[in-house]
Amino acid sequence: MKKSIGRLFVSLLISILLSSVVFASSLQLKKDAKNLEAYISHPEQLAAAQAKLAVLETKTGKKPNIVIILVDDMGWGDPGVYGGGAAIGAPTPVMDRLAYSGLKLTSAYSQPTCTPTRASLLTGRLPIRHGLYRPPIWGEKGGITDEVILASLLAEVGYKTAVFGKWHLGTDKNQQPQNKGFDESIIMDEGSPKFYVATNYKEKLPEIYFDPELKAFFNRVKKKRPGLMKANKGEKAELVLEINWDTIPTLDQKFADYSIDFINRMAKQDDPFFLFHSFTKVHEPSAPSKEFEGKSPAKQPFQDSLMEVDAIIDRIIGALKENNLEENTMVLLISDNGPDEDQFPDMGHTPFRGAKGSTWDGGVRVPAIFWWPGMIAPMRTSDGLFDFTDIFNTVLSIAGAKDMLPSDRYIDGVDQTSFLLTDNGESNRSAVFMYTLKDLTAVRWREWKKHQMVAVIGDGNYAAGIGTKNDAKMVRTPGLNIMNLYIDNKERISMGQEKSWTIAFFGKLIKDHRASLVAYPPKKAIVTMP
Repeated sequence: MKKSIGRLFVSLLISILLSSVVFASSLQLKKDAKNLEAYISHPEQLAAAQAKLAVLETKTGKKPNIVIILVDDMGWGDPGVYGGGAAIGAPTPVMDRLAYSGLKLTSAYSQPTCTPTRASLLTGRLPIRHGLYRPPIWGEKGGITDEVILASLLAEVGYKTAVFGKWHLGTDKNQQPQNKGFDESIIMDEGSPKFYVATNYKEKLPEIYFDPELKAFFNRVKKKRPGLMKANKGEKAELVLEINWDTIPTLDQKFADYSIDFINRMAKQDDPFFLFHSFTKVHEPSAPSKEFEGKSPAKQPFQDSLMEVDAIIDRIIGALKENNLEENTMVLLISDNGPDEDQFPDMGHTPFRGAKGSTWDGGVRVPAIFWWPGMIAPMRTSDGLFDFTDIFNTVLSIAGAKDMLPSDRYIDGVDQTSFLLTDNGESNRSAVFMYTLKDLTAVRWREWKKHQMVAVIGDGNYAAGIGTKNDAKMVRTPGLNIMNLYIDNKERISMGQEKSWTIAFFGKLIKDHRASLVAYPPKKAIVTMP
């Protein structure tokens, strides 16, 4: 027994030493500045992508438009092209066509819940940097207030910017989009429209409904932000639509109207534009509009809503085509996190372990489709790593504003322009770092994933941020908890002992990541109101 242990120790030591040599010699990463994430350099790929962009700009006379379409709580397995669609009773022909005529990513990673993802997308920073570990509640301070977001930087280089849909990044004046770089905004502040409906207090929140003081407080807050709020840059937001049980099903159609109107107006002027279209669907409770109610083969509210999302995406893409904008517009279709399996049957689907709220792949591995006719080759599928922070760097690069990257804070994103625009492009990202609240819980490198902590369900404990279950907690794992996602995408079997050569790679990646947190200390979390 002692000999076996000794042999294992020697084997691990040799593997670590050999891996360190290999890491240092053959997998050197490039770092452009102290505050920027290291990346895999592909010089020839980058030159080809830059040449492609230069030819397009010469032809069109302006920088490309950017459209980001963010679906709420749509699982990796919901669109047909990812294995869902008709198979789950909700055909998604539009999303499927976008994927077939563009680039489908199979290893794109969000954060475990919606607010951290949205903040990371707009800032290029992980939650540990921007401080939005969880959704803010009414009146909380901080968060995105002092963050530099994508819209403000694009505005500085001549882009017209707009956001329509769910915001969920705070309600304080300094957190509102018209004060964070957006020229136009019509938004719903909160995560789900049900929070706006006072009659829901009696059914879901009797402790508020029957408490005069609490009920008065929430009603007072709602009078300040009672529904869809509209504002142009720097203006005070005004109510444009009250949210109630009658209007909830129509919200996403309204947001589509706003986005399409914006596209139509932008087509008549010379400035490039950035449109952030953010769905409220398919977050529970699913409430499809009358046109889609009961229309899915499944005859279920979630599937009806998923089909409605698909139809709305068709409307937005149609507006680009009708205005002959598709040649000069990059479209990104994504989901903000994995499906919310705590809401069965009103939930999405994933083939992976876990769901919304966890850093098992089911919670953070999401559909991501890039569509740009003539610039992104059709019928491409890639398993190259892509993190949502990469959107920040990539969009700035495509907009010719790479020098606008902030230098006073750490940026976790990596420029993936060459990955997207080269026909056989490879990802520039070396690893994905996954957080649950302020804890680094998992790291993916190539097809390997190391768990630092895992979500455990069903032991009678509670940890906020792990889905919405009231019996979950985070548990620290052994150091050898390393899994191969190509042969075990359910993340059931640790192979760290058998594949000990991977230890040094993860050790180096995590060491460098933690060093960046020393040089650029984590930001304090949002501050709860008194």
